[in-house]
Amino acid sequence: MNLQTIKASCSNCNLRELCMPMGLDDEQMERIDEIVATRRKIKRGGLLFRNGEDFTSLYAIRTGFFKTSVATEDGRDQVTGFQMAGEIIGLDGIVNDHHTCDAVALEDAEVCVMPFDKLEQLSREVTALQNHVHKVMSREIVREHGVMLLLGSMRAEERLAAFVLNLVQRLAARGFSKSELVLRMTREEIGSYLGLKLETVSRTFSKFAEEGIVEVKQRHLRILDTEALKRIVNSQQCRAD
Repeated sequence: MNLQTIKASCSNCNLRELCMPMGLDDEQMERIDEIVATRRKIKRGGLLFRNGEDFTSLYAIRTGFFKTSVATEDGRDQVTGFQMAGEIIGLDGIVNDHHTCDAVALEDAEVCVMPFDKLEQLSREVTALQNHVHKVMSREIVREHGVMLLLGSMRAEERLAAFVLNLVQRLAARGFSKSELVLRMTREEIGSYLGLKLETVSRTFSKFAEEGIVEVKQRHLRILDTEALKRIVNSQQCRAD
């Protein structure tokens, strides 16, 4: 693993608004800068942390894309999430002081290391930081509930449409296109996350393409009709009513 220590500075990072609270004064920002003093580079396919490893830090993704996964009893890899720049990863370790999943880089990535004991100590003194950490945790809980709903009651088309919309929405918040993206994960990994077979994911993408909703060229995806994707997702709510 390529480990590189550089002086990280949250105060001038372009992702600051995404992973740090707003409205901190210079002194508070300086104190956070002192905590987040280390960056770590992870090569594509490399592990940021593994299941069972001691939990010491949270990680703010600076560049790159990750997947989290757990090994099932029959040895398969079950993908539990995809994380991108500006998001915090490692929250799974807080409960029992050890990580409960593997975090693998889907492309060359860089993270800012935030030692949790120091972060906890500072958040007791800086209310805005404490509130922010709570918000990040809450967002993760809401996301997991959303995934459970997705897997519990949606058809394949609805699952994939919801996944694509969620992904593009998160990328758009980071200043990327609202209609074009490069899928960093494989069809198999998407299927694992959505509880679908690889063939079903490929077939559903083809169906969307035939209907003029998306254009797919290998990993490049262009959304041609966002409203159609939203209608597919909302059709699930209509059936439930």
